Amino acid sequence: MPERLNRFLASTGLASRRGADDVIRAGRVTVNGMRAEVGTRVGEGDRVCVDGRPVSRQQSLTLLLNKPAGVVTTASDPQGRRTVLDLVGSDLRLFPVGRLDRESTGALVITNDGDLAHRLMHPRHGVAKTYLADVAGDPAPEALARLRAGIELDDGPTAPAVVERVAAGRIEITIHEGRNRQVRRMCEAVGHPVRTLHRTRYGSLSADDLAPGAWRVLGDQELEALHSA
Repeated sequence: MPERLNRFLASTGLASRRGADDVIRAGRVTVNGMRAEVGTRVGEGDRVCVDGRPVSRQQSLTLLLNKPAGVVTTASDPQGRRTVLDLVGSDLRLFPVGRLDRESTGALVITNDGDLAHRLMHPRHGVAKTYLADVAGDPAPEALARLRAGIELDDGPTAPAVVERVAAGRIEITIHEGRNRQVRRMCEAVGHPVRTLHRTRYGSLSADDLAPGAWRVLGDQELEALHSA
């Protein structure tokens, strides 16, 4: 049965469905020699090429990485910095789900399953992400209450968060959004800039049993939990 082109491209490990749509819009995809458009459908026997090279489905693989500091969360880096895919070293065409900034650490999902990545990153699903933040100063109850209620940032207000003071200068915060450097910006907005940031959980997953830079393949039950997150 024919399927949408972006879904097929996601199964090749090119990107998530949203990312595949960007590649299609850029005119980089052809189907049977004709330039494709968003919404094109493909079926068995169709020849799909990206940048002139044929692509096909890959074996599905999803990993959990304990990201160390100093590594960028991209598939490649024009500045030549070390990436999370350099740590994994797979021959498959993998990509990280969402981002952790360069100095942040902790649980990061890496996959070639575009459908899974689409579900995890889509705002509608609101997958919980929990962070441990060491911040400047010791947030007072008023600052914690502001974080819980939502913070007005330059790209709009954040959704309510679950926030607990763990120790002096250390808070645990759970959010269901995925904006750029969101936790750092929230903490700075209440006067307590982040010094170190570690993601302790992504959905039901924790990478704290892995050494920094280590990774493991997710099992069937863990994948099912992600799909239903």
